[in-house]
Amino acid sequence: MKPKILSVVGTNASGKSDLAVKLALHFNGEVISADSRQLYRGLDLGTGKLTIDEMQGVPHYMIDILDVNTMYSVVDYQREVYRIIDDILSRGKLPIIAGGTGLYTRAVVKGYTFRDVPQNDELRERLETKTTEELYEELKNISEAAAARNTASNRRRIIRALEKYYTIGEAGLEEGFEPRYEALQLGVTWPNEILHKRIDERMKRRFDQGMLEEVKELLRQGATGEFLEALGLEYRYIYRYISGDYKTKDELYEALGRAIKRFAKQQKTWFRKDQDIHWLTMDQQPFEEAVRLVENYLSES
Repeated sequence: MKPKILSVVGTNASGKSDLAVKLALHFNGEVISADSRQLYRGLDLGTGKLTIDEMQGVPHYMIDILDVNTMYSVVDYQREVYRIIDDILSRGKLPIIAGGTGLYTRAVVKGYTFRDVPQNDELRERLETKTTEELYEELKNISEAAAARNTASNRRRIIRALEKYYTIGEAGLEEGFEPRYEALQLGVTWPNEILHKRIDERMKRRFDQGMLEEVKELLRQGATGEFLEALGLEYRYIYRYISGDYKTKDELYEALGRAIKRFAKQQKTWFRKDQDIHWLTMDQQPFEEAVRLVENYLSES
């Protein structure tokens, strides 16, 4: 019998982080972030990190562990989270993975096995001359399945997938699974009309709290434009505003709002492919529904 863990996934602005805290308090759990941007120190408002007060005393992991400009792969994430989960389990607590980076969550829950392909600098130099759209189309022509596992805007992952393919062939794109844990996955999202309103309200709140100043401070501390572009969404668009691509804040707000909503749609599409996710009815009593599901799951032998 595999050890049991819990996963809370969902779109931007869906409330998954708050739900994870409530479930951790109810079931004596600890939370592991599955957000690829929350790994970095100084990326606070733009990534929606919970404050200390919002964590309500629940231990959180995989937050603020890296400096800006540092590369970190899904393999690195999986390795570290396996270690954290085993530590949480050894203390008799429930590990709760919560976040919207689908590849991170799935790598742990499904137990992806990764082929270790060394970095090919000569090949990367060639790939770097192409646009992200051209790279994604190249990957899509090679393997629809591999393209579907990578968002069209994530340049670093697309390049890595192509690097594997051109180094060892199609085997480099194959997925293997060796799950270490039994997992209950809870999905959190809203109908589009409500979700879009939540996205707009959250974006305004973050700008009011100083998100623009946060990005300026990251640049002062040495964050590169390439790094901010790779982060996507808030950091990419605010960097472009600072660089003069958008002439007014209204242009920035409009472009960023559209981008976040597009990304939320991509997240929905990604997570909906996983038939093992139990989607909560968010406009009713999602916490009570989640508690019932978790209680039944934990009581199963």
